Amino acid sequence: MSPAPGRAAILAVDGGNSKTDVALVGADGRLLAALRGPTTSHQQVGLEAGADRLAALVAAARSRAGLAPHDPPPDVGVYALAGADTPTDTRRLAASLAERRLAANGLVINDAFAPIRAGSERRWGVALICGSGMNAAGIAPNGRTARLAALGGISGDWGGGADIGLAALGAAVRARDGRGARTALETVVPRQFGFSRPIDLTRAIELGSVPQARLRELSPLVFRVAGEGDAVARSIIDRLADELVAMAGAIIRRLNLTRCNPDVVMAGGVFNARDDDFEARIAAGVHAVAPDATLRRSDAPPVLGAALLGLDRLEGFGSSGHHAAEARLRAALRSWEPPSP
Repeated sequence: MSPAPGRAAILAVDGGNSKTDVALVGADGRLLAALRGPTTSHQQVGLEAGADRLAALVAAARSRAGLAPHDPPPDVGVYALAGADTPTDTRRLAASLAERRLAANGLVINDAFAPIRAGSERRWGVALICGSGMNAAGIAPNGRTARLAALGGISGDWGGGADIGLAALGAAVRARDGRGARTALETVVPRQFGFSRPIDLTRAIELGSVPQARLRELSPLVFRVAGEGDAVARSIIDRLADELVAMAGAIIRRLNLTRCNPDVVMAGGVFNARDDDFEARIAAGVHAVAPDATLRRSDAPPVLGAALLGLDRLEGFGSSGHHAAEARLRAALRSWEPPSP
């Protein structure tokens, strides 16, 4: 398709369980507007409410881009969404978004695939997502895909900020009451929420005065304590690394990439911890499965992946102009500081 000149050609959306990023992009790769808002996940707020919230974010982005209400929508909308887990989910989401006419043509994908396009020049590889929760997805050179269910405990998952925080609180309580090894988490975990004892935080969560979801705030603290030599905190981080290796290995084997050289893109807020031992443990585990794999830390928000997928769908894919547009877009979103709507 050939985009009309002088207007937004691409609407890119990365809709996770804790936030939503929206970007409007020109056909030449210029970033016209981008913003971050609250989650629009249908699993969190409902299908129609999520679509309405996304439509409001898109309207805010259009306003920032200087577009008038009567200006036509972008040619392509790529929606990388948490909760696009099954064909039924994808159809329902696509239909709901099409009703709102946010873009002339839409593509709905699970948000686990966007980091692959954002973090690798090859357009294939494996994504390891570790934010509030965890997921892994992969694309083979022949286009075949694989992804984990990533539905939490009911699909055998452990990891991400929420589980790290819960494990840290549990370790702190057990250490204080004599069931576990002593750890600095006994002090730093409750202090993060203004308490002096771990059991006080536990009771506050039980009573509902502290939402359990806030335990994800503990993830950076656990990494810090582990880096200071705390064995209990390190055991939590090691468990997380081993889970990530298991996920990457499952995707690599399912896509027959063990003898290939896939890029394994690490994306999500937990990876911001920058812990050398954590990353070395992941690398060793991945290389035991695929010796020629390259681990890459994503240096751009996943919405870049959605935007690049949109750029790929425009006329001129593979041309020198397309390559220039991709370079321009990568540079813009790598330096983007997410503002609120």
